[in-house]
Amino acid sequence: METLILHEYADSGNCYKIRLTAALLGLTLDRRHYDVLKGETRTPAFLATVNANGRIPVLQIGTRFLPESNAACVWLADRSALIPHDRFDHADMLRWMFWEQYSHEPNVATVRFWRTLVGEAALNDAQRAQIAGKVQAGKAALALMDDHLRGRRWMVGQAVSLADITLYAYTHVADQGGFRLSDYPAIQAWLARITALPGYVPITA
Repeated sequence: METLILHEYADSGNCYKIRLTAALLGLTLDRRHYDVLKGETRTPAFLATVNANGRIPVLQIGTRFLPESNAACVWLADRSALIPHDRFDHADMLRWMFWEQYSHEPNVATVRFWRTLVGEAALNDAQRAQIAGKVQAGKAALALMDDHLRGRRWMVGQAVSLADITLYAYTHVADQGGFRLSDYPAIQAWLARITALPGYVPITA
């Protein structure tokens, strides 16, 4: 296999979901760290070579570069058990992955980033004004997940899939943004099932 290099910011859940996918599949990633708080993904060299959009993660596959975390997870998991063979379950997995980036990550992850990694004191007025709305939307996303997981072990079908991995990344650290995971018992049980998977690695690894 071609050399796999993950261009990342280690505290990012989007970067972590790629590392976790690789770990569960027994794949090795070389890691290159960029400090997004210092603008290291906005340099001319990064924009010209790694990602013209100036964002991470980016999975480098040999000499090719694949931005977007969920796309990288799909590439890694191709033909593996993390992608359901059943046609409906496959599409349902993608549905949850799209939902994660549209309804979950922009709220749960953003509040965590602002409060934990940036610090509220460093936010501008426009960002502070968005916090209440994002917290409300984040709680709604977590409640939807909790309701969906009642009486089932995984987000899709009968086995763990990329739907679980991609949603786990920011859900398991949601408390860092002020979301109380104790309010969501079905999510808590689901989180425990993921941490028990063979090959699991924590976000700090």
